[in-house]
Amino acid sequence: MTEKFLANKIALITGSSRGIGRAIALELAQRGADVVVHYLRRKSAANEVVTTVEALGCRAIAVKANLADAGQVEALFDEIESAFGRCDVFVGNAASGTPKDVLEVTDKHWDWTVDVNARSILRCAQRVAPLMEKAGWGRIINITSPGSTRVLPHYAVIGLSKAALEALTRYLAVDLAPKGIIVNAVSPGLIDTEAVTAFPVDLQATFEYAANRTPTGRLPTPEDIARVVAFLCSDAANMIVGQIIVVDGGYQLLV
Repeated sequence: MTEKFLANKIALITGSSRGIGRAIALELAQRGADVVVHYLRRKSAANEVVTTVEALGCRAIAVKANLADAGQVEALFDEIESAFGRCDVFVGNAASGTPKDVLEVTDKHWDWTVDVNARSILRCAQRVAPLMEKAGWGRIINITSPGSTRVLPHYAVIGLSKAALEALTRYLAVDLAPKGIIVNAVSPGLIDTEAVTAFPVDLQATFEYAANRTPTGRLPTPEDIARVVAFLCSDAANMIVGQIIVVDGGYQLLV
């Protein structure tokens, strides 16, 4: 039987209509959390996640917001407070960015990618931290990427934004831990999701190469990431603070 250690908690997962975010939303619901499913464009997919969460016996709502827009971030939290009155878990999963090499990055690419992938996390943390502090408990978990420290093809501005996100995770962790709010990040390895289809590479060859190079013999799945996020939400992870947890089956140890 799955332990319901998140019963009576409210969890917001950004970008949770598909892929890793969807898996996290369902995993946290299985642990007892009521869920806010954030999306930008995929309303029907977000509603499907809501339906699935409700089938698990938890409450859920879908909320649309462009995280690059400060006003929409405020409106997102206004709606959460109106519906639930609190927010105990924030998972910063939503990410964006145009696949470009570094000399091709324009101001528009930079502004959009950094706003969504890094600045929005700061805005969300500034809004959610008082709610968590009031409850005396909170978890902030950001989803990052190996591109924060490694040079990946066509990943320049996304990697830069993820490096900023990891630094932000550490600063938030130090400032918020005394308030009972634990902050960490999870860095997945290569995962077969719709998001990777935007990159101009041979995906089948890339996945085969990565799987063959991974000591576990397979690539991680969204569900693998979700289980680690759930663990970081548990009280067993109280002393894991400001860390970047790599979940890649050991791939980066050999590269």
